[in-house]
Amino acid sequence: MPSLRTALLQSSGRPGAVAENLKALDEAAARAADAGARLLVAPELFLTGYAIGDAVPELAEPAEGPGSAAIAEIAVRHGLAVLYGYPERDGERIFNASQLIGADGARLANYRKTHLFGCFEQEWFTPGEQTVVQADLDGIRIGLLICYDVEFPENVRAHALAGTDLLLVPTAQMHPFQFVAESVVPVRAFESQMYVAYVNRTGPEGEFEFVGLSCLAGPDGVVRTRAGRGEELVIGEVDPEFLAASRAANPYLADRRPGLYGSLA
Repeated sequence: MPSLRTALLQSSGRPGAVAENLKALDEAAARAADAGARLLVAPELFLTGYAIGDAVPELAEPAEGPGSAAIAEIAVRHGLAVLYGYPERDGERIFNASQLIGADGARLANYRKTHLFGCFEQEWFTPGEQTVVQADLDGIRIGLLICYDVEFPENVRAHALAGTDLLLVPTAQMHPFQFVAESVVPVRAFESQMYVAYVNRTGPEGEFEFVGLSCLAGPDGVVRTRAGRGEELVIGEVDPEFLAASRAANPYLADRRPGLYGSLA
């Protein structure tokens, strides 16, 4: 099975300016496709911006809303799948969500962040209730989490047990927590034997300072590609043959003793 070339868009776009963010995503998709990527991953809440304060209700939209339609056009135009973050409206509730659109424009998966970070998110968003959301892309089982979710090992292990090969984590990771991007994410990839694409915002935005450092970490704990602190598009390979060999050599899932872990729940 061939590798899945994956592009990570490290950018904060322009908060509050959906049209400009869609333009930035379109330009990134063109560059990613030219480099042979079959998947482009954008950061948390990329469609609208993260630090949008009380504009959240105004900018939130349904999963099948106009932003989804516009990104489906981008995916089809450039022939690659796109994962993006956005505020999802469902009736009176608003979720911090991410959605995967296929290269044919089909909506493949939609995930609602289960662990909300800080006062801003807890004020405006409802936590999701589904831990494992997956889709298949080019023979790779894709799983979705968002930012703070990956800092809970239980979430990543749940994906491992459900067969996730590549975990996509759009994020808005801020100073002074850069050690998550530098250390925690590669460890998560190793201990649960999967690839993890951690895709961050960058620079100042409202009261926040995003640190960049987006990465694609492999099941051996080695980072395949890493962005710096600024706007950047980086590309890495998700190799299913290497993943299978790594899982055979590191049988954490087979060696688990779930009967001992009851107290964790």
